[in-house]
Amino acid sequence: MNAHTQTAGSSGEEGRLSWFTRISYGLGDTAQNIVWGAMSILTFFYTDYAGIDPALVGLVMLISRCFDGFSDVIMGFLVERTHSKWGKSRPWILWMSVPFALSIVLIYTVPQGSTALQFAYLFVTYNFCTTICYTALNLPYGSLSAMMTRVSKERDMLSITRMALSPIGKILAISATLPLIKIFGDTQMAWIEVMSIWAILALVLLLLCFRNCEETVVIKARDEKEKRDTKIPIWGSIKILLLNKYFWMAMILWMMLNVIYYITGTALPYYCKYIFHDDSLYGGLYLLETGLTVGTIILFCPWLLRKMGKRNMSLLGMVIAGVGHLIYCLNPLDFHWVIFSCIVRGIGFAPLYSVVFGFLGDVVEYGQWKFHVRQEGLIFSGGSVGTKVGSGLTSAIVTGLLSYAGYVSSTTADAIQPQSAIDMIVSVYMWGPVIVCALTAIVLVCYKLDKIYPQIMKDLVAREARGEL
Repeated sequence: MNAHTQTAGSSGEEGRLSWFTRISYGLGDTAQNIVWGAMSILTFFYTDYAGIDPALVGLVMLISRCFDGFSDVIMGFLVERTHSKWGKSRPWILWMSVPFALSIVLIYTVPQGSTALQFAYLFVTYNFCTTICYTALNLPYGSLSAMMTRVSKERDMLSITRMALSPIGKILAISATLPLIKIFGDTQMAWIEVMSIWAILALVLLLLCFRNCEETVVIKARDEKEKRDTKIPIWGSIKILLLNKYFWMAMILWMMLNVIYYITGTALPYYCKYIFHDDSLYGGLYLLETGLTVGTIILFCPWLLRKMGKRNMSLLGMVIAGVGHLIYCLNPLDFHWVIFSCIVRGIGFAPLYSVVFGFLGDVVEYGQWKFHVRQEGLIFSGGSVGTKVGSGLTSAIVTGLLSYAGYVSSTTADAIQPQSAIDMIVSVYMWGPVIVCALTAIVLVCYKLDKIYPQIMKDLVAREARGEL
């Protein structure tokens, strides 16, 4: 490892990563999204195969959400204080790969019995998978990129590769799970068998990621500081994080990507069902938008990154998405215009989607430069808390607006909605993306870190040469 140690001045070949390393890193997120994609139809399994009351399922997920944000922060501190022969973040991929794979199988092994037994089993297994295993795997995985290289463009390429490969796992799980369930017998045991396949595949990809993605960034000044037991107290670390203005900007950018996902993911199925009277259209529109995002990332984002930098190319994408969606708003009740809205979102959000984790990586270097403290784990965990809060609030706001508009729930899926509810569905889908594009564009206009980053790294070279952070 010492042979590959990088300092703040790493440049040229010293900080470069091979495509094999980039792809291995991206496949780590493919593995996680295989499981996450399978989790997207968990409620359907609980109610239609395990025979669990939907209200009980909702209660478990609501309570679990309260624990999720705390686990992110705790995990951030654990990464900061991890010392192993593999580094700080990388060992967690190895340690959590098997528990994570097992957790998705355990979730679907719901026993038959009393309501209290099923509630306890759901609560324990759901939180074991999401709150514990996923958090302890995903957050170190994200912060690993800042420990593999200190070259900003290389971290951006890691982010591009990650975001090009990550949807593949979700698409695979979403599109193949139910057909495989039918082939395996359409029973609860069939779900367990299919989840076992996904678990094995995810495990193999995670181990591949661990094997080929080494931590090569070693900050000698930080190591010496830790040897002197001069660690900053927990509240001091949090204060420094909150004072980092670029952390807030990067967190909002990551949050907005989750907000748009929840706005369209919640509103579009209702849109297809009650405006076009065919909810099966949603699957095709989802694949269209996701496919265009992946295609844009692979074909254009590396070129745009070289020509424009991540801030400018992300801003260009927001302008495209915002203007395109406003054009759709001129005729929102035509199915062809809804297709157009999916196309412009798929293309427009792709640049930011591809490099969002590159923004967070640069925040790590800025934090060290500004506050003399390096916080890889805490910055990525703090960003994750923001996305979960944003997605939770978005879901609550969207469902609250539907309820306010008089939306009629039904157990037979054939309720007739009042015009007020239909108008609200259209309004949410029309104006939600416009608001997200506007807020994201404002943040990107204010983001100046790309311009000062070269000077930041020069200053860090000088400071670290003197044994300072």
